[in-house]
Order: sequence, then C-alpha cells, then structure tokens
Amino acid sequence: MSQPSANIPEQYILETVEISRYFGAVAAVDGLSISIPRQGVTSIVGPNGSGKSTLINLLSGTLPLDGGMVKIDGLGLTTIHAYETPDHSITRTFQEVRLFDQISVLDNILVVLTTRRLWPSIFERTSREHREKAREILEKVGMWDKRSSLAMDLSYGQRKLLEIGRAMALNVNIYLLDEPFAGLFPQMLERVKDILKGMRDEGRTIIFVSHNMDIVREMADHLIVMDGGKLLLAGEVEDVLNQPEVISAYLGA
Repeated sequence: MSQPSANIPEQYILETVEISRYFGAVAAVDGLSISIPRQGVTSIVGPNGSGKSTLINLLSGTLPLDGGMVKIDGLGLTTIHAYETPDHSITRTFQEVRLFDQISVLDNILVVLTTRRLWPSIFERTSREHREKAREILEKVGMWDKRSSLAMDLSYGQRKLLEIGRAMALNVNIYLLDEPFAGLFPQMLERVKDILKGMRDEGRTIIFVSHNMDIVREMADHLIVMDGGKLLLAGEVEDVLNQPEVISAYLGA
C-alpha cells in the first residue's frame, strides 16, 4: 500500500514516520521518526540491542512494518517488499554477507546486471555492455583479478567487497549498509572506505550501521543515535557524540 506525500523537504531522501516492529512483546523499533539527508553519508549508531539492524531490515523490506510509514523520495509506503526496493532506488548489504557461492565472482555481478534471477541469468547471453559494466564494477572494488574464482573461495574481506559490488551494480540512489566495516583487516578497511567515499562523491545516499566510532567520525556527515528502539539524538557527528545522553547510553551511566 502506498500514498503520495506532499511537500517533503527537498533535502531529505528518506524519512520514517513513527515506524514500529515488535518481536512478541518487545519493541525492537518503537515509534521511530527520522529523516535522512539526500546529500552525504549518514551513520546509524547505538548500543547493542538498540534496533539499528532491525531498522535496516524494515527500510529494505527484509522485515515487515508493524506500524508507521516510510517515505522514499516523497512516496509514502506502509508496506515494503524486498523485491520492490530497487524500484524505489534502494539496495542493501547484510552484516552476514550473502552471495551466490557456487558461481564465479563475475557471474555474481552479471546476475544483478541482467535478469536479477539466478538461473535465467546464467543461461542468458550477456551483452558486451553487461560485461564491460561488470568489469568496471569489479575494478572499482578491486576484485577483477578474482573474476573467475568461485564466491565460496573468497576471503571474508573479499566477500564484503563483492557484496558491495553487487549493490553498486543495481545503480540505485540509496545504499543501506549493515556493518560494512566489521571484521576487516586494515588494508581491506581502507579499500571499503575509499569505495564508499567514491559513491558519496557520485551523489549516492549512503546509510551505514557501525560500532566503530573512529570510522563514524571519519566517514559520516550526519549521525542518528538509537537507544531502546527509539531515536535518542540526530545531527552533526561531533555535536551528537558529545551530548551527555549519548555518552550515558553507551556507558550505561
């Protein structure tokens, strides 16, 4: 179900209006209203169990809303289906990387560039444009030399890079990234940061969840802090992180 939203502030590409998600009697997201600026990188932070990953799941249609509305570029949605999110110019990555393990790195990208369905894309004749685009993406994420490797044979960091590459292949405006930096060695960490900075410079809206405050300070232009499924504070990074209520939420004081 959807309905148009009038007079949405032009600077916001994504908003939530009192959205909720319950697991039994527990509100993982509890009447949350936030606004994501169109420009720049927004980070979502909060202590464990604050609802960050649940929020990403709701915005991407991985979990259904129990209440409220999501506004995407002016369109109000009370139901989001995961298979429809590319039509709303949204894609995501997962904290636990999800790839087609039994096919090659190159074919993982071609799946997205062609039919977006596994078996038809394998047997479909890919055009030169598809292959050139796949090469461009794999070179951007530093994975072209692994193009013939099976996804299952990649290292953890390489799998992260390939998942980001698959998201890039959708060529959408909004990227939801759940812990994109977690578990990466320093060299791989720098590569992921460079990729996201490049996407930001192209005008994409980047929204990422992270526990690493050093990376948040370096990468984010805007910050949203959640606690107990609710919005605690939102604003510029240093201003928000220096607020006593944010410090208390993290330290339990």
